[in-house]
Amino acid sequence: MPDLKTIVMTGATNGIGRIAAAALAGPGVRLILIARSEAKAEAMRADLLRSAPDMQIDLFHADFTGLGTVAAAAEAIAAQYERIDVLINNAGLHAFEQRVTEDGFSEMISVNYLAPWLLTAILCRRLVTSAPSRIVTVASEASRRAHGVNPGVDLHDTAAFTRFGSSTIYGRTKLMNIMFSMELARRLGGKGVAVNCLDPGFNVTGLGRELPFAALLERLLGFLRIGDPRRGAGIIVRLATDPAFAELSGGYFSVRDAAPLVPVAPGGDIDAQQALWAITSKSLERYYAGLRECPHLSAPG
Repeated sequence: MPDLKTIVMTGATNGIGRIAAAALAGPGVRLILIARSEAKAEAMRADLLRSAPDMQIDLFHADFTGLGTVAAAAEAIAAQYERIDVLINNAGLHAFEQRVTEDGFSEMISVNYLAPWLLTAILCRRLVTSAPSRIVTVASEASRRAHGVNPGVDLHDTAAFTRFGSSTIYGRTKLMNIMFSMELARRLGGKGVAVNCLDPGFNVTGLGRELPFAALLERLLGFLRIGDPRRGAGIIVRLATDPAFAELSGGYFSVRDAAPLVPVAPGGDIDAQQALWAITSKSLERYYAGLRECPHLSAPG
């Protein structure tokens, strides 16, 4: 079905991602979901197909703590589909203790920042040739707790942290998401690819599932109608589909009426964005064919 609009999405089996995926799936859309849990992804597809049997939903497996699996999934998608209209980087993790991945990175750095960077780089060529297209990355105002970004240190920092100290690390990964999105927007300027990121607000989802009282807290907040995840899902869908954002690029938008946000320093600093990009690209070159995947990424923003 060559006329289908193809949307690639991560983090769609839980929380705001699941709600957004259900809103995006429908006639005229092929939804490609990249998931860590194959069982959850299959269950979600079955649920969606029960309500709309004609939906086009394809599944790929990748564990964002293993960057090799991310590269493999991205390469398979790039080879199988002639076009990609939208890429949504939504998968995220808030860990409350340090865990180091098989690749030697902090788990939160790998899942929240490096994996979506790698996925986007490999799919970049398809997105450019499919223009007009969009890249949407879920960041967060939690980035304001980052206390800055030092790319040469933070990208490879695997020092232990406490539950309370985890907020700084999580916020730093989200600030990196913002910086990545803004630098990518400049590098793809004039190519017909709208690149934006967003703050989904506070949502009652499984993001804090490692807390011992997470389930109880989620039920309480749901009873009080606090943190409705439909709001966070809504801004994702809006940036991915609303014609108002078709030609806007390089923005960071709020869950509140999609108002533009100014990132905390050094998020908006071009030199800092380019420094982070250069170190990230160098750190990930063993997982993909480098800038040959998308020559447009080689030009500084």
